[in-house]
Amino acid sequence: MKEKRTSKRIAVVTGASSGIGYTFARALDQILHTTDEIWLIARSKERLEELSGQLRMKSRIIPMDLTSSADITSFEQLLQKELPSIRILINAAGLGFMGDFMGVEQHFQEETILCNCVGLTRMTRICLPYMAWNARIIQLASSAAFLPQPDFAVYAASKAYVLSLSTALGEELRGRGIYVTSVCPGPVSTPFFDKAEVFGKRLAIKNYVMVTPERVVYQALRDSKKRKRMSVCGVPMRAFYALTKLVPERFLLFCMRILKVAR
Repeated sequence: MKEKRTSKRIAVVTGASSGIGYTFARALDQILHTTDEIWLIARSKERLEELSGQLRMKSRIIPMDLTSSADITSFEQLLQKELPSIRILINAAGLGFMGDFMGVEQHFQEETILCNCVGLTRMTRICLPYMAWNARIIQLASSAAFLPQPDFAVYAASKAYVLSLSTALGEELRGRGIYVTSVCPGPVSTPFFDKAEVFGKRLAIKNYVMVTPERVVYQALRDSKKRKRMSVCGVPMRAFYALTKLVPERFLLFCMRILKVAR
């Protein structure tokens, strides 16, 4: 008599080669006890191999570019072949560039949208058929999603999209027992700003409110377990979120303009 095939239980982490995605992979490696594999996704194969060697759990390295339709299609075909049970999907891949709208090169802006919006949406869509009851999705948004950000316009708009999409999706999937959490950190001490500030603009406030990726990830996993729709790490960012709900947007943008002139 043939044994019934059991679906492989997996966790999927995008942006796993560095920063918050890397930290999520390390954290999942410590807390997942009924999952068979972690699938690590990022552009850099070398960094993924280095991370894989540090994990106790079995991992699969999947070098791919979320802005590439061909790579997304290949991953979809892999899912169709393997038929895994995805217990948790963490969309941590993201990028952004600071600078005046016309000062940032167009292809960098388009890459930001492709990665933060299109890639995240595609990954979520193709993974959903393989997610069962009590599965979780964690989407990396940002506190920049709370308010339009002059000099960071495309990035903030892309993260507002992630927050809005994830909130709506969470309501749609509630009946299936799948829970979606948007993670909205402020500045995090990762290599993100090494690329984000390449056009000369600097986020001055980051020196005062910067948090570690470990802190963000701990809070996010805790909030996801509680089935919260949003995870905001730290008192300053929670206060900022509350402020955007209580104070008119026009006035907040005026204050940002004044502070910009004062710098």
